[in-house]
Amino acid sequence: MKWWQKLKNNPLARLGAVVLLIFYTVAFFAEFVAPYDPYDSELNASLLPPTQIYLSTREGQFIGPHVYPTTQGPVDANTGAREVIVDWQKPSAVGLFVKGSPYKFLGILPLDRHLVGTTGEGKINILGTDEQARDQFSRLVHGSRISLSIGLVGIAISFPLGLLIGGISGYFGSWIDSILMRFAEVLMTIPGLYLLVALAALLPPGLTSAQRFMLIVLITSFIGWAGLARVIRGQVLSIKQREFVQAARAMGANPIYIIVRHVLPQTATYVIISATLAVPGFIVAESVLSLIGLGIQQPDPSWGNLLSLSTNCLLYTS
Repeated sequence: MKWWQKLKNNPLARLGAVVLLIFYTVAFFAEFVAPYDPYDSELNASLLPPTQIYLSTREGQFIGPHVYPTTQGPVDANTGAREVIVDWQKPSAVGLFVKGSPYKFLGILPLDRHLVGTTGEGKINILGTDEQARDQFSRLVHGSRISLSIGLVGIAISFPLGLLIGGISGYFGSWIDSILMRFAEVLMTIPGLYLLVALAALLPPGLTSAQRFMLIVLITSFIGWAGLARVIRGQVLSIKQREFVQAARAMGANPIYIIVRHVLPQTATYVIISATLAVPGFIVAESVLSLIGLGIQQPDPSWGNLLSLSTNCLLYTS
């Protein structure tokens, strides 16, 4: 496990691992981290800016972190400016582990505590609100669950497929190698983004977000294994000539057993690096599809459709 020791001794690798751990922890505990339900709207609170947190009242009295109820006022017909109305008479304390909207953690455990919240009428919209007056930060946190998990699920599907096909192709060679590699090369010649758009456009319009999520994972996984299979095939061509593989073959071991037990573990270093670099590609693919309206659809949040809404809001407010 020399590669693991090198990974632990690399400060940049440790920093990256910490950042990833934070991201996936937030996604796992999304209901707890998000202060509000991502589907809840507030009255007269569309397109609000990030909530400002105060420590003292307007009279100068220190009362700790607090916010004030904020609503959207009328729009100036001449300038298009929107007045933000703040009720300075109702300070709402900001605290940790505050009781808020009820939810079921992992769909099982009923809870109502949130990491951050307020105890009064005021709302803490850390990133403001969208056109539907929904809390942007809560939707961003819940959207991370889809956008981050699609990378892991995609890797879990495409990499075993690429490893197995590449291993079989390199180990057996001959016509099996030719057929599998020609098919992989055909997939590699197709531009990934255009294939994703074409396949996603064929999805039936009545699909739920969960069904779309699974289909997007299958689509991205289907086009993601070919490059890995080509590299694994090249490594297997060399590995199968080593003594321990020849010994297993001489003892009459099953070829698939030899590939899985003796050959493919020798490619672990490359596979780990490749998987790490492939995860962002799956995340970007989902975000692009959702951005152009072919991925996860509103009102379910994902980073892609949040980016699309943010672009619309930017055009609307500018």
